[in-house]
Amino acid sequence: MGPGNYLHVAVVGVGGVGTQVVEQLIASPIYGFQLAALASSKRMLQSTKDLCISPVGWKDALNASETPVDLSAVKSTLQELVKQGEKVVFIDNTSSQDVAEIYPALLSVGINVVTPNKKAFSGEVELYKGIVQASKSGKCLHESTVGAGLPIISTLRDLVETGDKVVKIEGVFSGTMSYIFNNFSSVEGSNESFSSIVKGARAQGYTEPNPADDLNGADVARKLTILARLIPELKDKQGNFPLLHGYQSVETTSLIQDAPASAVSNGDEFMQWLPEQDAHFAQMREQAANEGSVLRYVGVVDVKNKVVKAELAKYPKTHPFATSLGGSDNIIMFHTERYGKRPLIVQGAGAGNDVTAMGVVSDILKLIRL
Repeated sequence: MGPGNYLHVAVVGVGGVGTQVVEQLIASPIYGFQLAALASSKRMLQSTKDLCISPVGWKDALNASETPVDLSAVKSTLQELVKQGEKVVFIDNTSSQDVAEIYPALLSVGINVVTPNKKAFSGEVELYKGIVQASKSGKCLHESTVGAGLPIISTLRDLVETGDKVVKIEGVFSGTMSYIFNNFSSVEGSNESFSSIVKGARAQGYTEPNPADDLNGADVARKLTILARLIPELKDKQGNFPLLHGYQSVETTSLIQDAPASAVSNGDEFMQWLPEQDAHFAQMREQAANEGSVLRYVGVVDVKNKVVKAELAKYPKTHPFATSLGGSDNIIMFHTERYGKRPLIVQGAGAGNDVTAMGVVSDILKLIRL
């Protein structure tokens, strides 16, 4: 790993996922690391020549810090370490657009970036292009932006880089949508109302504080954007990446398109409004059941027809999307030239602090092995 015997890490965002990232790094018996910086939304802490951040009391030390967050200072610290020949990584555990915007500047000076933040890779194409170009100097790994700890991005990269041709990717990409429709439209049948199941999902922490942020389909659209931009055949003749405006360019079916503005912006008001939609969803469930099918909210990247869409679709009760899913599982199918008759399937927990952090830490370990 260079002159030192450990990796220097700066951890930005120490909430649920961020805390798990630090704890998993501490628990790793194989590799050593040095905390170069820690930052929450309100304060930060940096190691200096006179002060090293102890992995044992890192949380208390950060809480006691009175230093305001200054990511340019973190960049300077890491850049100096790069000049000394050390290997460093900037770990962004936030969902901040502002933090995502600085990735090109970090990468261009040799600072590696690891993140579960989808916004850098699923927004306007100019930022994405900047990250790709700057990645010639530093590595940018983001396995956990799709499927948390599941090997979705790495599988797609391996297929593409070994010369396979992707025909179609389809799957249940949202743990929230998975939980809701696994219970609402099960193979065995269900009479429970849509709003009641969403209410239960919210109470168990499966949804955002405002479930409208899950049911609008944007999260799935972001994940599809990330995957689509990794497929060479979806570039245009000039070599430009697809989906110019990122997730906003994806054909997305929102399940709350009739919701009033006040409900979309307030979780409690949304839950008061949602029962008005129960009859609509019950009718869709009944129609699917009469056809021997179930409802699933899926994402599709159809390479052949150059279509990227997120939608509520019907699948036969014998289909893996109907029979294989439980809880809030994700399941993704890769249809390729090599995997033509039987698609390559990746399935498992696609949400949760621990598995998301595992995806982040796995990327960090990949950097160490390079």
